[in-house]
Amino acid sequence: MAQARLTIDLDALCDNWQSLNALSQTETGAVVKANAYGLGVDRVAPALAKAGARTFFVAIAEEGAKLRRILGPDVDICVFSGHMPGDLPLIRDARLVPMINSIDQMLMHVEGLPGHPFGIQLDSGMNRLGMEPAEWSALRDIALAQKPRLVMSHLACADEPDHAMNRRQLQAFVAMTEGIDAPRSLAATGGVLLGEDYHFDMTRPGIGVYGGLPFSDAKPVVSLDIPVIQSRDVLAGESVGYGNTWVAERPTRVATIAGGYADGILRAMGPRASVWAGEHKCKVLGRISMDLIGVDVSAVDRMPETVELLGQHQGIDALADWGATIGYEILTALGARYDRSYLGG
Repeated sequence: MAQARLTIDLDALCDNWQSLNALSQTETGAVVKANAYGLGVDRVAPALAKAGARTFFVAIAEEGAKLRRILGPDVDICVFSGHMPGDLPLIRDARLVPMINSIDQMLMHVEGLPGHPFGIQLDSGMNRLGMEPAEWSALRDIALAQKPRLVMSHLACADEPDHAMNRRQLQAFVAMTEGIDAPRSLAATGGVLLGEDYHFDMTRPGIGVYGGLPFSDAKPVVSLDIPVIQSRDVLAGESVGYGNTWVAERPTRVATIAGGYADGILRAMGPRASVWAGEHKCKVLGRISMDLIGVDVSAVDRMPETVELLGQHQGIDALADWGATIGYEILTALGARYDRSYLGG
């Protein structure tokens, strides 16, 4: 079988959530947007609910409606994009909590769904989503009179603990929310690790739950084993793959494995990437193509059926470094062709 095997360890994922939960004295939510960072919200979200999560965050209302069908009525589901045109039936029927980002969204919400729960997202300096200070000042008393479920903002540089932006955003958030009686939230994974000043009433970890930095104590959640289709001896002077980008300097044993950029294995990783055959580290040779990758197995005595791209030897952030990207992209790029299996949960 040439289908690669992707294994998601739900017990490790829940352990990561519980470890982040233990770092604060507040409620800990869980971010499950983008199909739980590509790992399958239908399996990840119930496992996190079983572990104790009671507030979940998604990007758009359609994700929230799907999550409500999965989890049932007993959790809160917050929508980062707020109340968008056309969202009213989904927000109403799935009992979602839109995080209102503007005066226009607030008007749309109170006119279309009077009395329906909502939250507020403030811009404390990231300039991405949320009300800016002047906008919030104009709406604050009206919004607070409607009893928002949560008032939140988002840190731009929390994965860099010493970055001055963290303290500036903290001060801005405090200034915008001081004296309100609604619950407040500022910290995602990086914010949790910045310490108590950033925790407020709720934290909402995402990438750390799934095994990624900046949560360096996270347990690995994902493993990816790729079948070996064929092996061959390549002579000195011969090349491997498209464009002749790798030419053998000496006789080399090369295995061709059944994975590629169609499976979310980033093409840019090629020059730096490796896989593991047992305890042997095997360098990727030449370009990563759509379905196939060549690797150097010269040091391997017995050809394995599969090699490990993700697992105990190297995690998502190692792959991210090779591809000049971040762990989030590695996870969310994982393709649909894999034979997926789940452990625990």
